[in-house]
Amino acid sequence: MGQHPREEHGEMDSSKPSVSWVLAARDPHKLATFYACLLQTEAQRGLADHHWIVPLPSGGSLQIYTPSRHRPWPASGAVLAPCLQRVSRHSPLEDLRSWRADVIAIGGSSTEEPRQESFGAECWFTDPEGQGFLLLVTPSKEPPEEAM
Repeated sequence: MGQHPREEHGEMDSSKPSVSWVLAARDPHKLATFYACLLQTEAQRGLADHHWIVPLPSGGSLQIYTPSRHRPWPASGAVLAPCLQRVSRHSPLEDLRSWRADVIAIGGSSTEEPRQESFGAECWFTDPEGQGFLLLVTPSKEPPEEAM
């Protein structure tokens, strides 16, 4: 395979591509703070006052921005939604119930009760601007920790 044309001129760095999510928001700083709290990280100012970046724990980022006034507002509830996932060493459903309370405390809304599935426990939410996201807690492949 040949080089990308910009690589030939030294304009691209040699790092591999990363994946990020983009999410339109009416108040990008507030929404970035919400997701940073959920992910236990810090929101960072992006390319402009209306652009914020939330680093994702496993790599990549969530980029939250206010769209240009010259473009139509993206539709809420599109088929693509973030999934935030944790691994439980105890009970996925109990851990999800606790996590659910934390999400509600910082402004999220649960659209259903947490439920146990064959792959773990899950529950759908909306963020403070009505965007859907999923919380998923899967069982650890390691033996459960012993109670002391």
